[in-house]
Amino acid sequence: MATTLPVPIQFELPDGWHAAPPDEVGAPGAAFVALAPQPDAGFTANITIDGEFRPDAATLPEIAFESVERLRQACTSVEVAGGREIGSTDAPGLTQTLAVTAVVGGVARELVQSQVYLSMLDVADPRKRAVIRLVLTATRTQFPDVLDDFQDFVRTVRPDSAN
Repeated sequence: MATTLPVPIQFELPDGWHAAPPDEVGAPGAAFVALAPQPDAGFTANITIDGEFRPDAATLPEIAFESVERLRQACTSVEVAGGREIGSTDAPGLTQTLAVTAVVGGVARELVQSQVYLSMLDVADPRKRAVIRLVLTATRTQFPDVLDDFQDFVRTVRPDSAN
């Protein structure tokens, strides 16, 4: 069952990308899924968004490590290919790139994930910290072609104070 985000956000999808119901595309833990316009070898690059309240003092690198450990339980292999902290003290973030081997639709796939973690304060209650995770998953072949779209997408993500 699709989840909801702990804080409302707004964003703009890259040209040609379209929203898809998380449950129907096999991403029940996501709050939002967008699909690329062209598949590659039967796999469609996708952007997923999820998040959670984090009342603990876990740092973004610790939260990213937790995510890698969960992914390792579901995939054949997961390797962290790089990562760095981004943003500012007021709006911290972290990005990491993963090389993933997973069975998708019965087919072993060599995938790349670009994960971005954004720490946001709840606009209604600034004492609550939420971490929003934005993930691009693509085949190794398609990844360079869709990375710019994902980076453009990430730049548009912001809290939605209208909700």
